[in-house]
Amino acid sequence: MRDSYGRDINYMRISITDRCDLRCRYCMPAEGIEKVSMSRILTYEEILRICEAAAGLGISRFKITGGEPLVRKGCTSLVQELKKLRGVEQVTLTTNGQLLSGAIGALAEAGVDGLNISLDSLNADRYRYITGGGDVSKTLQAIDESIAAGIRTKINCLLQKQFNEDEITDFAELAFNKGIDVRFIEIMPVGFGKPETGIANDEVLATLRKTYPDLIKDESVHGNGPAVYYRLPDKDGAIGLISAMHHSFCENCNRIRLTSQGLIKPCLCYEDGVDLRPALEAGVLDPEAHDAALRAALEEAIKRKPLGHTFHNRASVETKAMSQIGG
Repeated sequence: MRDSYGRDINYMRISITDRCDLRCRYCMPAEGIEKVSMSRILTYEEILRICEAAAGLGISRFKITGGEPLVRKGCTSLVQELKKLRGVEQVTLTTNGQLLSGAIGALAEAGVDGLNISLDSLNADRYRYITGGGDVSKTLQAIDESIAAGIRTKINCLLQKQFNEDEITDFAELAFNKGIDVRFIEIMPVGFGKPETGIANDEVLATLRKTYPDLIKDESVHGNGPAVYYRLPDKDGAIGLISAMHHSFCENCNRIRLTSQGLIKPCLCYEDGVDLRPALEAGVLDPEAHDAALRAALEEAIKRKPLGHTFHNRASVETKAMSQIGG
């Protein structure tokens, strides 16, 4: 389905929980976040109904997120059920990797099409600090196991000044040595994000070119996102730059977000959205009408998708933490 500006909306991020086993300082601090009761969280059956309706509108690609999706029991089964829906072409999952090692086999069997793994430092002490107690060795082990299982594996790294900016080339080496994509993401002013601590991806590219003067732009398709990729002529793997702050990609945005409580967010920047719960409740009373109600609500959300964000003016009105929205 196309939105009011002619963009083809074919991708949905699905938050299945607001819970996380880490407390990353820019996302989900140790205190001040109210947990949502499970009675207010969408059931897997409700999520599948929403996705079936979305697929009927041409949304064919879905990403499972959290919080941390693997803290919710049955996550791998949800991946398997989503893959069965008519019209679904791709199901991927984003994770911090702490629980991933024990789930690799089940995810591969479920047919997951790719994993995005958050990793903001390769240094054990730094990782423990930024995540509020995480063990980087668990995530690194899970990355290796994901690659060995033949799952398309990407690393997401959020750079911050005076914290991990000296690890840029270390992450590049990780990409080239393991033949995977590493994406550097500019921090956005959502929830606890502080853009003034971030590093512009133009600076990242300049740093990379000092070490890798042969770096060239990679025009091949790497996925559904807005990353601009670079590679070395004689190496597998690539570096992706996701520049939400300094190089807006809104004109090509193809996504909507479903929060764990049933709100469709047309744009990450803004707090408003379309609540799908009334349509879900209507379906309980009249199962034959639920598809039409859900599709109408989804169509409304897509039509309300704005032309662009206002992050560059620091004018975001979204005040929720990323864990509450869907990371």
